[in-house]
Amino acid sequence: MALSSSSCYYSSPLPISTRFTQNPINSLSIYPRNALFGSSSSSSSSNSDDLPKPPLSVSADSSSSPKARFVARRTESVAVRPLERPLLEYMSLPASQYSVLDAQRIERIDDTTFRCYVYKFKFFAFEVCPVLLVRVEEQVNGCSINLLSCKLEGSPIVVAQNNKFDASMVNRISCDSNQSTSSLQQLTSDTVIEVSIDIPFPFRAIPVHTIESSGTRVLEQILKIMLPRFMAQLVKDYQAWASGDTSRQPLGTGGI
Repeated sequence: MALSSSSCYYSSPLPISTRFTQNPINSLSIYPRNALFGSSSSSSSSNSDDLPKPPLSVSADSSSSPKARFVARRTESVAVRPLERPLLEYMSLPASQYSVLDAQRIERIDDTTFRCYVYKFKFFAFEVCPVLLVRVEEQVNGCSINLLSCKLEGSPIVVAQNNKFDASMVNRISCDSNQSTSSLQQLTSDTVIEVSIDIPFPFRAIPVHTIESSGTRVLEQILKIMLPRFMAQLVKDYQAWASGDTSRQPLGTGGI
């Protein structure tokens, strides 16, 4: 698979077209001086089946329509070399001091709330661009990013689903305090996304398991692309902070 700043393709034997297109107004990636979402050759990643279910669910109106459920989980870790200012101190900063990593993708609403524009992608033949409202909760050795609301933009049939789905997401970011004196420390992001959606009438001839498999693959591909990028940006932000840079300037440029 090859990634570029303009697009990324993912091929699947299922009837699905997944294309992530660079759009300076649509994407996903904020982060603090404790941050939020990012590609790094030094990072390692794995899918995690035992991550906790997100504690927060964003619901729209329910109906008797058949439903499809998509769930994706991923853990992304990267080794970080501590500088003069410790990584643990960086991860303990209050949310009000977090840096927005990519100003073209993230808007700060208040000290703990951010609006995130995810990259556009295609689900079957339809363009989808989620817009997320998330809140950061400070935790020991890190933070938790929780979904407050999700709005769908894109093709008309996609926009019409805005009152017909439930969504939940949590991204827990932490560093290992037991490695505070080590020459390398582990920075980890554990993320789980779950979506339940009423199946639109034009899709009801398609088996539900096919729709669910396709939707899950799309979510997994989003995490596969976005989490490494987020972690790389987070490490870069830590390095700037540890060197004494207090500008809090965004480091991202809107591209993948």
